[in-house]
Amino acid sequence: MTLMQKFLGAAATLALSAGAALADPAIIFDLGGKFDKSFNEAAFGGATRWAEETGGSFREIELTSEAQREQALRRFAEAGYNPVVMTGFAFASSLETVAPDFPDTKFAIIDMVVDQPNVQSVVYKEQEGSYLVGMMAAMASKSGTVGFVGGMDIPLIRKFACGYVQGVKAANPDATVIQNMTGTTPAAWNDPVKGGELTKAQIAQGADVVYAAAGSTGLGVLQTAADEGILSIGVDSNQNYLHPGKVLTSMLKRVDVAVYNAFAAGPDLKPGFNVLGLAEGGIDYAMDENNKDLVTPEMLAAVEDAKAKIIAGEIVVHDYMSDNSCPVK
Repeated sequence: MTLMQKFLGAAATLALSAGAALADPAIIFDLGGKFDKSFNEAAFGGATRWAEETGGSFREIELTSEAQREQALRRFAEAGYNPVVMTGFAFASSLETVAPDFPDTKFAIIDMVVDQPNVQSVVYKEQEGSYLVGMMAAMASKSGTVGFVGGMDIPLIRKFACGYVQGVKAANPDATVIQNMTGTTPAAWNDPVKGGELTKAQIAQGADVVYAAAGSTGLGVLQTAADEGILSIGVDSNQNYLHPGKVLTSMLKRVDVAVYNAFAAGPDLKPGFNVLGLAEGGIDYAMDENNKDLVTPEMLAAVEDAKAKIIAGEIVVHDYMSDNSCPVK
């Protein structure tokens, strides 16, 4: 082998390894951090599972301000990461701007639809899982009053709330549901103190089960509920373990599935619209050793029956985002 052949061989090897590195996927976590024990952490779990199963590596960044969204997208795309996944609806406008500039890069956005030829939009039927935990809340409640604490007041969180109320009313038409949102800015996702205050206010009005759909703010809801001796319901990730015996269940939004699938597809990620609900395994509720003593066989049977009927299309849970209204209150 000539010196030139050795040189060319080494160069080819270097190019291949560099190409492999540049094809690594990347993920951008929304405000609240990847260890929020909820939405972002579920996404991180999917990325981690992919890395552990494949031996691959990925790049990540946790945002600390709104201004970083477009900058982070551009930097990852310019560096050759593919695909680039982002967690949360708030990336939509930045992605609309950046995606056309990098037609060979695939992007995936969770919780919003961005109509670009190189973007996969993943949305969930949160109303279906919220319906199931709403039924469970109504059946567990002794006072007939249950609560809901949302994060930022946006249609997506109203979607959680509306599904919850539908489930509560299905199990107990006479039940009262108290609803509060934490705020109208992204800070609403990361205010556990406010979450705790809202929970105390709902308890004062008779609520004995409270469902949190509020990111890190929900940690304050669950903590206060445990301290005050009422039940809570977690969201996105399985949060039953945070307060064993005090969290009735958690509405599982399998963000980890969307991230894992995107990473597994790599540069071959299929653009378009992807909807995940109970039937697709993207939505569910959590049962484990931490809440098994809180859920009676009757409750479990009723919820499983409703779950089967939703999957079969016999029960249709209204989607608030379809018309920005809810048929029940």
